[in-house]
Amino acid sequence: MIKPMTIIAAAASVAVACLTFSSAAHAGAVLDRVLATKTLTVATSIGWPPSSFMNDKGELDGFDVEVAKGIAKQLGVDVKFVTPEWNLVTSGKWAGRWDLTMGQMVPTEERAKKFGFPGMYIYTGTVALVHKDSKATKLSDLDGKRIGVVAGTTNESYANHTLEVFGQPPIQYHFTPGEVKSYEGTPSPYDDLRLGDGVRLDGAITDETQARDIIKAGFPLKIVGEPFAYSPGGIAILHGDKEFSDKLGAAIKSLKDDGALAKLSIKWFGTDYTAAE
Repeated sequence: MIKPMTIIAAAASVAVACLTFSSAAHAGAVLDRVLATKTLTVATSIGWPPSSFMNDKGELDGFDVEVAKGIAKQLGVDVKFVTPEWNLVTSGKWAGRWDLTMGQMVPTEERAKKFGFPGMYIYTGTVALVHKDSKATKLSDLDGKRIGVVAGTTNESYANHTLEVFGQPPIQYHFTPGEVKSYEGTPSPYDDLRLGDGVRLDGAITDETQARDIIKAGFPLKIVGEPFAYSPGGIAILHGDKEFSDKLGAAIKSLKDDGALAKLSIKWFGTDYTAAE
């Protein structure tokens, strides 16, 4: 068994450290806008069940969506969702179109230059997926293989061996892909992987919660070995509004303290992923 790598355990240290970076934004500007409009605009995804997805009623639903609604309630405002591509979210070029992102963003060194992380709300393992007919039984079996990842994610950085996590030692890599294929939108790497072992991909990297949901949905895939990293997922905002950051941090703390966050995790994932490993 590979010993899980705990990337970050203390959300508070990440939030405080990230605030040391410079920013062109004015302190209080975002919070003032949110309170004035009585609306918190949140960037999330429509295709990432069970965290955020369109339900049978054509409404956004899922763990991240409900957490965002809980935060808005703590702030005393309504919530509005937008669904930009993840690459646009991670570029930091928000131009005031949304106030924060609920995408379980991992605080990497590069991202910490652009974003603050007021609170970590989920900790999940990263896993490798292969087709059920694959002969791979351990991570090293994926050396030299074609690996699919979602563009702009830490999984893409991991596959390319370029991942640096804020304030943490160098990452340990457990396999070296021969080719990394990055996907935006549809088809996803899992759509291509389900076509057969080696047809378009030999494997894919994703978080454990999504991997289990994909398999549960009927995709003919399986997880190889054990999770090889435990990553924190947090709220991300642009630097420059400490008051807004503090309010969001307090909201997440309140949801944790009263047990609401754990209940949402159990509701959507079947277990509590809201505490650091």
